[in-house]
Amino acid sequence: MRRFAHLFVFTSSLAITGFAAEFGPQDFLPPVPPWHGASESLVVAADHPWITPAEKSGLTDSPGYDDTVAWLEKLCAATPLVSMIECGRTAQGRPLYLVVATREKAHTAESLRAGGKPTLLAQAGIHSGEIDGKDAGHMLLRDLAFGAKSALLDRANFLFIPVLNADGHERASEWNRPNQRGPVRQGWRTTAQNLNLNRDYVKADSPEMRALLAVLNTWSPSLYLDIHVTDGLDYQYDITFTHHGHAGDAAWSPRSGAWLDGTFSPAIAAALKAQGHVPLNFYINARDKQDFTRGLENRHASPRFSHGYGDLRHLPTVLVETHSLKPYRQRVLGSYVFLAATLELLGRDGPALQAAIAADQAARTPEVTLSWIDGGPRREMEFRGIDFETYDSPASGAKEVRWLGRPKTFPNFPVFTDRPGLSVKRPTAYWVPASKPKVIDRLKLHGIRVEPLAAPRPVEVEMLRLVDPQAVTPGQPFESCHLLKLAGVKAETRRETFPAGSVRVPTDQPLGDLAVMMLDPQGADSLFAWGFFHEILQRTEYIEGYVIAPLAEKMLADDPALKAEFEAKLAAEPAFTADPAARLQWFYTRTKFADDRFQLYPVGIER
Repeated sequence: MRRFAHLFVFTSSLAITGFAAEFGPQDFLPPVPPWHGASESLVVAADHPWITPAEKSGLTDSPGYDDTVAWLEKLCAATPLVSMIECGRTAQGRPLYLVVATREKAHTAESLRAGGKPTLLAQAGIHSGEIDGKDAGHMLLRDLAFGAKSALLDRANFLFIPVLNADGHERASEWNRPNQRGPVRQGWRTTAQNLNLNRDYVKADSPEMRALLAVLNTWSPSLYLDIHVTDGLDYQYDITFTHHGHAGDAAWSPRSGAWLDGTFSPAIAAALKAQGHVPLNFYINARDKQDFTRGLENRHASPRFSHGYGDLRHLPTVLVETHSLKPYRQRVLGSYVFLAATLELLGRDGPALQAAIAADQAARTPEVTLSWIDGGPRREMEFRGIDFETYDSPASGAKEVRWLGRPKTFPNFPVFTDRPGLSVKRPTAYWVPASKPKVIDRLKLHGIRVEPLAAPRPVEVEMLRLVDPQAVTPGQPFESCHLLKLAGVKAETRRETFPAGSVRVPTDQPLGDLAVMMLDPQGADSLFAWGFFHEILQRTEYIEGYVIAPLAEKMLADDPALKAEFEAKLAAEPAFTADPAARLQWFYTRTKFADDRFQLYPVGIER
């Protein structure tokens, strides 16, 4: 999973010209070092009655969605340990499925909660070209039902979403992911609506994300794995994983983060190493992709991403990334070991994690961090990389990287991390007017408790006047939205009447931190930033020059302080001085005619 694209984009024009026939989809990938590991014993024989579709291909290809579902349906019919429920529909109408593996007699959320065992939720195919987790999950479910892993269900439950982006999964081609070594056919990164689901956690525009949020709210998992494939660099690690709460790193859920850092990470790394894999508890992102020796960035994920969102809602969440340049067989087996080791650890140490979750949910920090900024180089690490060289490319006209396939260890690699940026005081509650039904709907989708008003209610609240709202990328939409940012806010105390249908949103609740992030407009992933309040940026009443000009002249004559302020602005700002409309607008905002709700954020804050 990459957060940005590189220079090379393969388009359908290749197929149109016939040029694509001159090379295969993986001909330009770097050389791959040989690999053999103990985890290869997990693959069953060709005549095994429960061989998975991917195993039939020698773990070189992945089945289509219909075959994926058909195999799971057959498994569910053969064992009482595994069942499958439809948990939603895609934009194109495909059913989404949640697989439940448990020893509880009733495969319901209520039954699993009553049983008291910790529950693991693993999700594959949020980016459906990155599908390793689906085929690993098939193998594990088979072994939970009929193989050597059955005991893992004695002390933990397993929930599995085989493909979250089912529409993208069916946009399959051998040409979809030029940076990835297998499977033969790979799905598409985004949905049928061209939405990236791993940017949709807060705004929840897609039906797929709405289905996932319902699963989180209904089934209350203790641990959540989001399984991806990453690219961008070549290195020796075949599986990396990350979460908030690494030693010294800030987290919205510090107690869960401490468990992930101190208990989960070393246990999973040890299990992977024992099976012949090369793990790293770190998301590998180069500071400079043309010269990665400048260091790596360990960024704090915002809640548009799965592990940032999970941390914010106090659901321990791990982002799992197999390495795209490793063979598909190696990646699937690493994902299997990761899943099985996690389920085993959760059964063994789940009560400690559940206690940490409860403590995070009960905490009410006086301030909530809304953004993170570059904290500079913070530590050094030994990095198990791959040797490389640079060369002058006649195509790009610049230096490009050529990976050589030879392992090389870099002993003192700098790691750059983030530090908290903007934090705000936790309010007692927010008041959302009935005129914002989409905002109220999103709050409910996330499971945030709201208190509806049955009748109008006047309330004294703090309200925020927006200072210089700007587009993050002018003219360029991002995930179907035009993201906004602010230079700041100015607080005003007002007496507002909120009509019936409005809601009060208390922050004294387990999802109170999430409510703050969504409703404070200064957050990079607030609903304001995602465009849910665009209408307040528009002026809808005007004053003509023939009215404001003589009024402004009288204001200058009657108010010496105003005149001095105006003249100082003229002296300091030549662009303002040369703009007649801006000059008259300056006076208009100081009259009783001005719209006092222009750029006034309509959500009230109860202190």
